[in-house]
Amino acid sequence: MSIFKFVRHAARQVLHPEDFFLRNTSGIIHVGSSDGKEAELYSEYNLNVLWIEPNPKSFQTLTSVINNFKGQTAKSYLLADVDDKDSTLAVGGDPGEQISLKSIKLSTLVVREKVDVSLYDALVMDVQGADLRVLNGAADLLSRFQFIKTKAAENETYPGCCTVRDIDTFLTPRSFRVVSKKPSKSKTRGGSWYDVIYSRESWKKLRSKN
Repeated sequence: MSIFKFVRHAARQVLHPEDFFLRNTSGIIHVGSSDGKEAELYSEYNLNVLWIEPNPKSFQTLTSVINNFKGQTAKSYLLADVDDKDSTLAVGGDPGEQISLKSIKLSTLVVREKVDVSLYDALVMDVQGADLRVLNGAADLLSRFQFIKTKAAENETYPGCCTVRDIDTFLTPRSFRVVSKKPSKSKTRGGSWYDVIYSRESWKKLRSKN
């Protein structure tokens, strides 16, 4: 790592303490809203990354970006809680710009694509309120994750948009707890949105002993 990158990396740890989980992670499955802007950050932590992005335009940009980083791959799928459901995806700023896709569960995707799930112990989502669909479709895999990071609304911003409380209700019985909740800086339509990080209780107990 160059001196410039070292200084930037150290500064980020001070300015963005919420990224602490990256220091305790071996790999990330990153779902949605992805043009690869986090690729360099993940590379600084030497993480394996599986990107999943359904938008063809974003996916094209993403694959170009991550080509420069070792251990990062991308798949173009629309994750949900059921397989093979006809779904509509908005792909641009114009509400009329949409495409039709078939959905897939994350648990199905990793089998179909022969993904080595042992490489990944964190899940990052930016799916515009569809978090519960992704989580339900990954139910068989959640026990493998130590961290889950998502961007979620405080209140139901639009019909069908899940909230922070909804995600809490889903993850708490599965031994996850909130360890960071900060207002999101990225632009999202309407309401108050937060970047929320959950960790498994077992990890928190181990950390408290060290």
